[in-house]
Amino acid sequence: MSSRDLILGRIRAALGDTEVPEVPRAYRTAGSLRADLELLVDRLVDYKAVVHRGTDVAAVVASLNPGRLVVPPGVDPSWLPAGAEVVDDEHEADAVLTAAAVAVAETGTIVLDGSADQGRRAVSLLPDLHICVVRADQVVAAVPDAIARLDPLRPLTWISGPSATSDIELNRVEGVHGPRRLHVILTAPE
Repeated sequence: MSSRDLILGRIRAALGDTEVPEVPRAYRTAGSLRADLELLVDRLVDYKAVVHRGTDVAAVVASLNPGRLVVPPGVDPSWLPAGAEVVDDEHEADAVLTAAAVAVAETGTIVLDGSADQGRRAVSLLPDLHICVVRADQVVAAVPDAIARLDPLRPLTWISGPSATSDIELNRVEGVHGPRRLHVILTAPE
């Protein structure tokens, strides 16, 4: 007898002849809410990300003084400021510049799916600074909307603010499992 069978047997015995109520399964589905850019910005800021708005991505990147910058091969070259020190993802870097697959307004989450403009998963986890470009048309209202847009066979990285954790006394420590700083550049749709 497995542990599962033992536990379920005990539950059945405890319930006896009690009627088990039907569990409602009316979950929210994709398309039930409207995407709200202001909510996304509010959530990102709450998570201690810095949000920039505009279309001049290169100017924002330059203003951040990123140092050695990893840039996945599919990133739009116009996003790079003149004179940027670009290194490949095999070298030590200070920052990474990526695009996003989708962003969830309700949770303030950005999802990367390993596409050419996002690079492999390690690229977004190792540098101290992650600069992520999100187009307004990539913002969805809720997680079901994001799931509907994503390919579950791709390597998905869900990012809700800079990497952070807290100890038992709720002392926040940033940069433990990824970048300490997250800058999101929210641009107009293509």
